[in-house]
Amino acid sequence: MKGVKTFRKCKNGHKFTKSSDCPVCPMCEKQRIPVSDFLTTIAAPARRALDREGISTLKILAKYSEGELLQLHGMGPTALSKLKSELRKKNLSFRNSD
Repeated sequence: MKGVKTFRKCKNGHKFTKSSDCPVCPMCEKQRIPVSDFLTTIAAPARRALDREGISTLKILAKYSEGELLQLHGMGPTALSKLKSELRKKNLSFRNSD
């Protein structure tokens, strides 16, 4: 049932309730601090998507096309726009799609 909160416990032992299927522990998420300044400009789901891909710097980010990034779960047009702006500040850009 949608909207019904369920009790959960994460692998770190935090106890919390969620009304969605999202497995992310809110307490663990608060403890995660972005290692790069550009990551602070985007929402947590997009940060996690980049983290899963090993994208931790703008140089690594520039190796991806916009289309590839949009395929990542958690990445959306708003985050992509912010990332594009961050790349421009360093005279970088996304890789062109082939």
